[in-house]
Formats: sequence, C-alpha cells, structure tokens
Amino acid sequence: MAQSAMSGSGTTAGDDPLRTAVWRLRSRACWADAAALLDPAAETDARAALQRAALLVERCLYTERGWAAAEDALRSAEALAHDDDERGAAACERGQLAYTSTLLGVRDRADEARSALGRAAALLAPGSPGRALLDFRRGLMAENLADSPEAARAAYRRAHAGATAHPDPLLLSFTWRHLAGLALREGELTEARHGFAESLRIREELGYLVGTAPALASLAEAEPDPDEAARLRSEAMRLFRLLGGVPTWLEGQLATAA
Repeated sequence: MAQSAMSGSGTTAGDDPLRTAVWRLRSRACWADAAALLDPAAETDARAALQRAALLVERCLYTERGWAAAEDALRSAEALAHDDDERGAAACERGQLAYTSTLLGVRDRADEARSALGRAAALLAPGSPGRALLDFRRGLMAENLADSPEAARAAYRRAHAGATAHPDPLLLSFTWRHLAGLALREGELTEARHGFAESLRIREELGYLVGTAPALASLAEAEPDPDEAARLRSEAMRLFRLLGGVPTWLEGQLATAA
C-alpha cells in the first residue's frame, strides 16, 4: 500500500510546544486530537488551517474514515490562502485527498487528483519547500494509478533531492521507502533492503510510531532470512495492534505474508 507524506514539524528540540504536541499526537495516530489543538489558530491563520487540513487528509489514508471532516478542513484552508504558496499547498492537499479516495476504492476521483496536483505545480515556485512533497505525491499517482514506475521513480528522486535540500527527514523516510519498493519490484534486493532500512531508521529516530509498522513490514519483504522476516512482521503486527489497527490496510498485507 502506498503511503503519503506530510511535511514534518515538531520533531526537533527547537520547535515550540504546540508544534511538538501536534507532532506527538499525529505520530501516535491521534489525528483528530492533533487537529483540535490547531482549531483556534486555524480560524484565521492560513498556515494553521493548512496544517489542520493536512492532518485530517492523512487520517483518511491511515483509517479510511473522516472524509467529510477532511473536506471541510480543506475548504477552510482554501478560503484562507492568500498567496501562491498557500494556494499551492492547499491544492496539493486536495490532490492527495482525491488520490486517497481513488486508491482506497471509496470513489474514483483520479481526474480531480491530477487536476489539483497540476494546479499545485503551477502555483508552487521551483525552489519552494512544498515542491518536494508535491513531487512525491505525483510519484504516488504515477506508480499506483497510472502504473508508470519510471515516471514514479523520477518523481520520487526529485522529492528525495528536495527533502534533502530543505531538510525534511519525515519526507525522506517516504522517498526511501517508495524508491525501495520500486527496486524490490525489479528484483534489486540489495537496493531495496537499503532503502527500507533507511526509512525504518528515520522513522524510529523521529518517533513516527504510526509509520513504523509499515516500514517494518516493507523491510520484511526484502529480507532473505525467513526467521528475520518473521521477526520483522511480528514486530509490525505488535505495533499495528498497539495503535488499534492503524493503518487499516496493513492488516491484510501482514495476513497475506503470514
């Protein structure tokens, strides 16, 4: 299952208490609680409204619910956006929500996703920090909706370079993972293991608990030792249960592997 990424904040010692609290809740699959912390500021502040919308969009991917709340939050963020960067970021989130709906079989919104991400590309400047996230999401579209691995790889590499240039370790964990997934698809086990291991390392360092189980499961897919692969899947299942069955799509992946 393809994961999304939302630019990380609250992950370093210098962050303010609100950002840190939002990150801790988000990383433990408490998106609604994290969004609630942003409610007061999100009424008038475009950046807070965008972050709140992004949290609720991410919840849809991991839980397959909360669609109406995400739509409402997106409309509010779009209404508050006052420059191209903010409008581009909102379009990027709208594209992600439409992509998620299509990917999970809720409703086919592929055309809306492509249109929104295209609008984001037109609005975000080439050097904008938000460009890396946009490139990553365009890679997801190419890989999972268009079945174009070469286009996906090019987009993921651009995202990887952008996340390195504008340090975004969480996004790097996603680009490592998806580049590794393409390598695994082509039988490049050494490259795949390296990418999956880097993704897992970053997520563990950040304390991104909700993303650690998928990272463990992915690494298990590229592990040649059956005992080690079983250990990785067992740990992934433990974390999956600890978080109350989130992400929802991981259960099927782990059951199939078992």
